[in-house]
Amino acid sequence: MGFTSALVVEEIDGTFWAVREPLGYAGAAEQFEVPVGFRTDFASVPRPVVWLIPRYGVYTRAAILHDYLLRSELVSEVDADGLFRRALRECAVSLPRRWMMWAAVRFGSRLQGVSPAALAVFLVIAVFALAFLLIPTVVVTVFLLLFWVIEVIVWPLDRSARHPGTKPVPRPELRT
Repeated sequence: MGFTSALVVEEIDGTFWAVREPLGYAGAAEQFEVPVGFRTDFASVPRPVVWLIPRYGVYTRAAILHDYLLRSELVSEVDADGLFRRALRECAVSLPRRWMMWAAVRFGSRLQGVSPAALAVFLVIAVFALAFLLIPTVVVTVFLLLFWVIEVIVWPLDRSARHPGTKPVPRPELRT
């Protein structure tokens, strides 16, 4: 069980990547293959928490598989999230990080189809994750906003100082 092939991707733009060789995964009962050309943003992590969980890492293949399973609707959201958690374990993601990532995708699915026992586990994990993440996330968000304000103030100055033959300076964007 686990991934049966290496991940080969090609950058499309600053956010998205395309799978360039099939990414195989053998589950307990089924096999899945992320096809060539599948478009991914790796792990969809809110910007204020990328300090803890970057958009890519040892869990990148699991994140791509999860995105593929959700978009292809080969399995239910609950099963896709469960396969994501198992793939994270098989990629040697630590237990706390694995469960936080699973709780985030379950929350993103609005907890549809969750049994009462799984809901209780989710709530325990969510409370601990929120307690751990709240202060750093607020601090990072405040400084991201501050940096965005600085960029907005400096942008007109930088734009007016353009030299011949250079590309225009991109407008600052606040991404969350």
